Amino acid sequence: MYKELEKFKVSNSFTFTIEDSLEQVCNAPEAGAGVFVVYAIEGDAKELVMVASTGTVQNDGTLKSKNGGLYDKIVNGHQFAKTGRKYSWPAQMKLESIDALEVVWYETFNAEVKAIPTAVEGQVLQNFLDANAKLPRWNVAF
Repeated sequence: MYKELEKFKVSNSFTFTIEDSLEQVCNAPEAGAGVFVVYAIEGDAKELVMVASTGTVQNDGTLKSKNGGLYDKIVNGHQFAKTGRKYSWPAQMKLESIDALEVVWYETFNAEVKAIPTAVEGQVLQNFLDANAKLPRWNVAF
């Protein structure tokens, strides 16, 4: 767990395997904005493979979020191809022999807390870069 994520109280996680439907197992809110981190589970090993965010803070301090919030970004966001994660994640997991993914999401911008989602994503990625001299393997760039 990254310390910059500890302050976000609206949070949860779910596990996804190749046999699962991402649409069914994803428990992220459709109205929430924030970040999600993805861990690959391979046997007893757990590796951070991706960090992403959704939601934009406007000039007036309000949040602009796409319909579907964190849920839609996790399930239908494009990765590895011009196709949603509900299709690309199982294919990539098979390719990399990943048993399961653990997805942990955090609402970073709501009535109680006002942290810019991309700034939080950037901080987590910066800390990972500092520790590993590279980004998580499923993050192409930042």
